[in-house]
Amino acid sequence: MEKQFIIDDFKIGEAWRLFKIMGEFVEGIERLHDIGPAVTIFGSARIKEDDPIYKKTEEIAALFVKSNFAVITGGGGGVMEAGNKGALRAGGTSVGMNIVLPFEQKPNQYSNVKLEFKYFFIRKVMFVKYATAYIIMPGGLGTLDELFEAVTLIQTHRIKPFPVILVGSDYWSGLLEWIKATLLEHHKISHNDLDILQLMDDPEEIVRAVKKVVII
Repeated sequence: MEKQFIIDDFKIGEAWRLFKIMGEFVEGIERLHDIGPAVTIFGSARIKEDDPIYKKTEEIAALFVKSNFAVITGGGGGVMEAGNKGALRAGGTSVGMNIVLPFEQKPNQYSNVKLEFKYFFIRKVMFVKYATAYIIMPGGLGTLDELFEAVTLIQTHRIKPFPVILVGSDYWSGLLEWIKATLLEHHKISHNDLDILQLMDDPEEIVRAVKKVVII
């Protein structure tokens, strides 16, 4: 009987978790439904304010705002902070979608639309649902996770294609070469899959590339 009580308690806990999950979806959709065209910026949470990547992220975010885009980030430090700061100081909509973690991430102060998520997968849905482009600054495992999930969804036609732009030739060219030399060479992807990714360095070129395919 004691074992049955434990199982029943677990089932009740799982059922209530579904309500929490639905609540996060509802809040995210309600807060972002009218956001308009937006770009989602990803990158390392570990870079500091004096890093050139930080400065470039600020510039890119500000340029997008001046072109009537909102800017979405993960709401934390590093690249996320830079993206929110650039958008906010340019007078635009700066969305920070923070994730509750036991370490590393704390929400930055530069978002004027703030959301907090407990579940990574819900946050990921919001990133991709409200993005008209992904801007991928240099980053680590989390950045790679977001990058390849978006590429996979586009490749498998689960979402409408949008620009996925890698920013920083010196950082990302090695990854692209590996993809070509290994994945493509061993027939694990097609040539068309390579077209999903774009590699750029110039902030104004990045904005122009997105504006070519996004109608404001």
